[in-house]
Amino acid sequence: MTRGWPVTLEEGSLLMRPIRRRDRDPWLEVRSRNREWLAPWEATPPHDAPTIAYPAMVRNLRAQARAGHLMPFVLVLDGRLVGQLTVGGITWGSLCSAHIGYWVDARVAGRGVMPTAVALATDHCLGSVGLHRIEVNIRPENAASLRVVEKLGFRDEGLRRSFLHIAGAWRDHRTFALTREELPVGGLLARWRAQSHQSHTSQD
Repeated sequence: MTRGWPVTLEEGSLLMRPIRRRDRDPWLEVRSRNREWLAPWEATPPHDAPTIAYPAMVRNLRAQARAGHLMPFVLVLDGRLVGQLTVGGITWGSLCSAHIGYWVDARVAGRGVMPTAVALATDHCLGSVGLHRIEVNIRPENAASLRVVEKLGFRDEGLRRSFLHIAGAWRDHRTFALTREELPVGGLLARWRAQSHQSHTSQD
């Protein structure tokens, strides 16, 4: 079991908690409604593979979480499931690193949900969990996700050619990262909260 897991993280009306079997119906509803919105950005097997049913997916995620390889969160906003964030590839030893992947309901995009969720997860991983480095890999065409890491101050480490298989082809990705030494005083969430407050104040 990974240190710091299972855990529930909160900020305002956003709750991040472990995915559950009983999340099936709301999870499937959000995914079905957002199929076209998500398809250009989600990793796919390079060869034809059967679709994994929700119960099997959750069993697999929970087994990997127990083994300490990942942390699968769902995002709940105002009591409604709106997305998922997974801390994956958790590696210890001399690396102490992991990567973050996520998706969100188009209905709440642009409301600061993903920057808040990524900040919460990053602070938790580089703090309580004890990792040294977190990375996020994003297709260069994914403007919305690029804005997330830009807002949070992740460092651009450059382009990875043919990094992930998505929508029938191997796609380039840009890698963004933060190490524990690069965290701002008080954590990433505190800086994002202050930036958001300044932005709202300047618009008033």
